Amino acid sequence: MKAGHRLALLTVPALLGLCSCGIPATGVVEAGGPASGIEPVTPVYFLRDGALVAVPRATADPGDAGAALDLLLLGPAPVEGAGGLSTEVPGMLPATSPVPENTSAAGPTVSVKGDTVGIRLPPGFDRLSRLAAEQLICTAAAAHRIGEPSADTVTVTVSTGSGRQAEGTDGDCPGA
Repeated sequence: MKAGHRLALLTVPALLGLCSCGIPATGVVEAGGPASGIEPVTPVYFLRDGALVAVPRATADPGDAGAALDLLLLGPAPVEGAGGLSTEVPGMLPATSPVPENTSAAGPTVSVKGDTVGIRLPPGFDRLSRLAAEQLICTAAAAHRIGEPSADTVTVTVSTGSGRQAEGTDGDCPGA
């Protein structure tokens, strides 16, 4: 048998096998909703051994600085607290609780203009430590960056009820 015939005898069955794989062509098959399972998250800054640590928190509004601050004000989960996470930001009281002196049931108000975020704290937040201010600044800046990604620095100003201000940028935050 000639080499050309041998090659044809080997090639033809291989081509036929590739052409007739047995899987029919189909159109679009509806099989439920879109893929899910990954919840949107935003970083919330807590403290471990006196240093800021970004902790991912599930949220419906990952780019909303106000929503991120609400998560910060809830504090670390009990298991996280047992693992060494803490906060110096005072928590909020449920709206139905009596409001003790020096605290507020109202949350912070957030304003955004470009890459500048302003946080106005209610009465009762007048004595924020440097670390508490950094927690607020980094949490708000990280959330804003998710919603408005840009190369520009995010600047955050925190104003207390007594008029004190603290300012910082996301460049000063760990992981920025």
